[in-house]
Amino acid sequence: MPQREEPGRATLPRSRLLKCAATPRRDEPAGEGMDPAAAKFLEHLAARGGSAYTERNYRQALRQFAAWHKEQRGAPPDWAALRRDDFRDFLRFLGRSRISRAAIQLRFSALRSFYKFLIRQGVLETSPIRNLSLPKLEKRVPVFLTVKQVETLAEAPAREFKRAAAADADVDPGLYFRDAAILEVIYSCGLRVSELCQLCAGDIDWPQQLVRVRGKGKKERLTPVGRPALDGIEAYWKHAGYAPGPEMPVFFANAKRVGPLSPRTVQLRLKKYLRAAGLDPSLTPHKLRHSFATHLLDAGADLRSVQELLGHAHLVTTQVYTHVTTERLKRAYNKAHPRA
Repeated sequence: MPQREEPGRATLPRSRLLKCAATPRRDEPAGEGMDPAAAKFLEHLAARGGSAYTERNYRQALRQFAAWHKEQRGAPPDWAALRRDDFRDFLRFLGRSRISRAAIQLRFSALRSFYKFLIRQGVLETSPIRNLSLPKLEKRVPVFLTVKQVETLAEAPAREFKRAAAADADVDPGLYFRDAAILEVIYSCGLRVSELCQLCAGDIDWPQQLVRVRGKGKKERLTPVGRPALDGIEAYWKHAGYAPGPEMPVFFANAKRVGPLSPRTVQLRLKKYLRAAGLDPSLTPHKLRHSFATHLLDAGADLRSVQELLGHAHLVTTQVYTHVTTERLKRAYNKAHPRA
């Protein structure tokens, strides 16, 4: 990683200081291009302050059903008149489309929430999707990096900066120091990429080494942050000439736009460093979160503590990581025990 240096004191012109965004940017107004009932539902989600990702996924799900219904039935859906068989037909259509079971679950989660909204609005009394059987989710063991692979990945921005600087004297060091800090913070805190992009400078408690994280459903949690991650942030701010106020983002998009970083930028920059580290470039930022949880459990952390650190609402969500550690214990047992 780049060497630690004292945080910079340079400030940016006030016209360029943008407040840290509490939620990701919405690409289009809620409900645009939807029928009145669906549009009202999406506007309700937006007004309630729901996640922009949830709003986007629900909008796409409702649009897909409406398009399917128009193609198959010859007219837009009359939501109050639909019956369970209509949704069984849609489920079969999705099954033939060979999309994942998780994607099917997501679409019906959107439809269920929509019908709950219609019931509260007095449009109908019961949901036609109630008790509709859906395919069970596939059991997937989380993909994660080893500790050594994480170390190699964390060193990649410094190596890439040296290589780029040798070819171009005008290369911006702030970009590479930013990326180094991002990798350290995701792995140090086990953050979702959306949580990383919403971090504000005022969320960091430097003396206590804690970070306030805004998770799903507007839930906040405090999580420890390691010294290498804090050192990385300080070095980044110095090389970028960035002295943020409490409400400004920890990581900004670029030198011309001091606004919150987008998840897509994080994904693309990660691919660059995965390739440089000789690792699979298809891995996502979420795999660093998987690595965080797996390494904690391997080192003896209890499941409940890991649940709190990850911000999982239910322990069963965290238990998926125990499959990884249990399988490793089984292999060690079978290899070492004389009567295995």
